[in-house]
Amino acid sequence: MSVDYQAVSWTPEKKRYDKVLLGGVGLYLAAFVGIGVAMNPNETAETHLIRGLGTGAFLLLHVILSIGPLCRLDSRFLPLLYNRRHLGVTMFVLALAHGVFGIIQFHLLGDLNPLVSLLASNTQFSSVAEFPFESLGLGALVILFLMAATSHDFWLHNLSAPVWKSLHMLVYVAYVLLVGHVAFGALQSERNPLLAAMLGLGAFVVVGLHLAAGRKESPGDRTGRDKTRQTGAQEGFVDACALEEIAEDRAQIVCLSGERVAVFRHGGKVSAISNVCQHQNGPLGEGKIVDGCVTCPWHGFQYRPEDGASPPPFTEKVPTFRTKIVGGRVLVDPLPLPAGTYVEPSIIPEEMHA
Repeated sequence: MSVDYQAVSWTPEKKRYDKVLLGGVGLYLAAFVGIGVAMNPNETAETHLIRGLGTGAFLLLHVILSIGPLCRLDSRFLPLLYNRRHLGVTMFVLALAHGVFGIIQFHLLGDLNPLVSLLASNTQFSSVAEFPFESLGLGALVILFLMAATSHDFWLHNLSAPVWKSLHMLVYVAYVLLVGHVAFGALQSERNPLLAAMLGLGAFVVVGLHLAAGRKESPGDRTGRDKTRQTGAQEGFVDACALEEIAEDRAQIVCLSGERVAVFRHGGKVSAISNVCQHQNGPLGEGKIVDGCVTCPWHGFQYRPEDGASPPPFTEKVPTFRTKIVGGRVLVDPLPLPAGTYVEPSIIPEEMHA
């Protein structure tokens, strides 16, 4: 979390991460081209390099799409999330190099502009075997460019978190386009069933992880919705959880009226704020209170539990919720207050202190 839009100093950990990432990409390309030349000496090294760049980018995209659900399933994967943007930008660079080298090799020497040639040389959209797969790859590359160009927090702040998040959700559209790009391209150049099997396995892993993460969280959301309907209870307050279920400086996440709420226990008090971080929609309830502030587990953005506001000079704010403690149960008003609204924390009675 930084105040100004400046380059952040690379920590030793970040340097090691980037060295491992770049070294891994270099080794993959060298191995791919070397094995390709040995197995298919009639094809040029440039052709093998284009394929290596494309497959490398596609593999990284699978890793990127898997990190989010993996973190939902097991917090030990969170370290991967901290540098996911590095993976994303690296993936885009590989995809861009794949596209540029492909255009140079297959479309540069004709009479038409290379981009016009790419789009106009094959228009058999009704044919499966001859489908113009390159246009799918170009569409995906445009989306990945927009994502890479707006990866800096400057764009997150100026576009607003909802708009930025919506833009970056287009990665799933890009993924579908790339699956089509690879599948239709392979139909025209490859007959090896191993490629189809690997493509199917990759899609199965990505979709399976997202479904598993959703299945893990859906019972809590469903229980919260049932509580909201059944216990519209005291003055609009809903029974959220037992006080003893909340660890000190931690939270219980509950779903109230369709919104996830993080109920924190801190210093003999209870406060509730929106579970959605304003940075990248990270799960605040999975973080903890550090130095008196709720700290997002994804990128360290902080909010005061009493008013949902970031400490100065930061300006991020999240909605807050009124709470009360009755008979060892924490009740929460499901109606969110405007972001940054101060709410007096509920005091935990002495006899209920752990």
